[in-house]
Amino acid sequence: MQPKPNSMNRMVAKASRLPGALRNVVISRLFGRIVPFLGTAGLRFEEVSPTRMVVSIPNRRKVQNHIKGVHAAAMALLAETASGFVLAMNVPDDKLMLLKSMKVDYQQRSQGNMRAVATLRPEQIDAVHQEEKGNTLIEVVVTDESGNAPIQCEMIWAWVPKKR
Repeated sequence: MQPKPNSMNRMVAKASRLPGALRNVVISRLFGRIVPFLGTAGLRFEEVSPTRMVVSIPNRRKVQNHIKGVHAAAMALLAETASGFVLAMNVPDDKLMLLKSMKVDYQQRSQGNMRAVATLRPEQIDAVHQEEKGNTLIEVVVTDESGNAPIQCEMIWAWVPKKR
């Protein structure tokens, strides 16, 4: 089944006509207008598709903790954003997305910039299009510059009809 493009798909399709580096800046700014806090935190969208979302955050003063690493809340924001936007690429415009549950286990200190990769499986995408309402666990892996995963995340997102 080929799903009907939603408003997010159309926005990304327009931006995809731009050259690579400019495309990522424009998409990051557009998504930052949807959720203003993303722009404040300086999140960057590196890869955007209906099945995979890659979002990064540079380790800069605005998002650092007391030991000069990316703050725990900023890491959680990174995971939430990647998982939410990959789902947003698939949710029909007549549905509303909600974060149902977010579990973040901090395993070790992070080093440098952070990157989150969220993916959706085909059966998850089918469920979003076929079910009136539901929820799904979205896989998201957050790594730092060293390639280690300082946090383990579990993000459960739900979708419901916009109108009751």
